[in-house]
Amino acid sequence: MNNNNQAANLWDKLKVLPQYFIPQHFLTSLVYRLTRCETPWFKNFIINQFIKVFKVDMSLALNPDPESYSSFNTFFTRELSADARPIQLDEKNILCPVDGSVSQIGNIAKKNDNDDTIIQAKGKSYTLKHLLLEDELVNMFSGGTFATLYLAPKDYHRIHMPISGKLSCMIYVPGKLFAVNAHTARAVNAVFAKNERVINIFHTDIGPMAMIMVGALFVGSMETVWAGQITPAKDRIIIDTHFSDNDIKLEQGQEMGRFNMGSTVILLFPKDVMQWSTEMVADKTIIMGEKIARVNTDLNVSDTL
Repeated sequence: MNNNNQAANLWDKLKVLPQYFIPQHFLTSLVYRLTRCETPWFKNFIINQFIKVFKVDMSLALNPDPESYSSFNTFFTRELSADARPIQLDEKNILCPVDGSVSQIGNIAKKNDNDDTIIQAKGKSYTLKHLLLEDELVNMFSGGTFATLYLAPKDYHRIHMPISGKLSCMIYVPGKLFAVNAHTARAVNAVFAKNERVINIFHTDIGPMAMIMVGALFVGSMETVWAGQITPAKDRIIIDTHFSDNDIKLEQGQEMGRFNMGSTVILLFPKDVMQWSTEMVADKTIIMGEKIARVNTDLNVSDTL
């Protein structure tokens, strides 16, 4: 349970304090190298200990033999068996893109006349402009809806499409690498807008949709199916890549990317195009492929594009 509806307490602040001083990117790059080590005794030991500590259910994996994976990272990003996450495709529904839990969910509210805000935890929020950087993108989602989905270490770490869409742009934003667990969400202001992230904007039948992959401490590698590995980046500068409608289209349920350690996905939708399911509340456990929202069937799609 994330318990992000609680305000930060002294224990949260003390637990997070070292993250301000440690070399976040150096430690994350070290973990990156270790998780790709293919020395049999080392990778087998780490994989087996990880399964034991986090109680990973290997019966769900397409390949259930832990020691057959070439490295810890190939185990961590393992594919699930075909019947582990049955998906009922229906473009009138929005499907869950990941296994994990709901950190926060709701409407993108107006804090004042200029700032659209997203709830991070009790007593903490951040602006849409801080997250997306570009005014054009902010305008797309102003007054819309959001969901922040947290992937724990034990979870399946591939990300799938909630609805079908054509890729419009991908923006790599360098930043910090704070952890994204409940302690940090409660204690660090605007942590999701401070951390390194990959912003993916899709055009869909209900208008634009943002799927934002947020990096974190020890999560030094994020990738998409069209670009491959994006982080760690050679140059830690903002990279804004635009695509034509004919370049990349991904169908509902199709894999769009993956984390090479656990982290967070933020979903954004425009105003009035969808409605979250009543069961979608903070701390709810979610699985990839389940219905999480309903499309507004009265929507005039032409008004959203």
